[in-house]
Amino acid sequence: MKFTMKAMLMAGLMAMASITMANDSINTQALHQNVTVKQALSLKDDSKVQLKGYVVKSIGDEKYQFRDNTGTITVDIDDDLWNGKAVSAKTPVTLIGEVDIDHKPTKRIEIDVDQVRF
Repeated sequence: MKFTMKAMLMAGLMAMASITMANDSINTQALHQNVTVKQALSLKDDSKVQLKGYVVKSIGDEKYQFRDNTGTITVDIDDDLWNGKAVSAKTPVTLIGEVDIDHKPTKRIEIDVDQVRF
């Protein structure tokens, strides 16, 4: 009897964890606007965005140039977000992150990437 109760409790906890993880994924996508580079350049600081396009070159220090059919923008992608996958300028990617605007010494807009999807 005790074993049956423990098994049912574990099954219930695992089901709740799966539902929570699925909801987190859906909520993350809902919070991030699907935007173009042109649109991202006009958004406010810390706006949540999702961009689809190509990482065309490395600028150095985890900074890259990202391009879609509306323009280019600098993106900041931590090395661990690549998950060991090599990409080229022809590899389509989806970047999820937020707009980062710095005003000193001059205005600079880039995307601080939280997730890379291939």
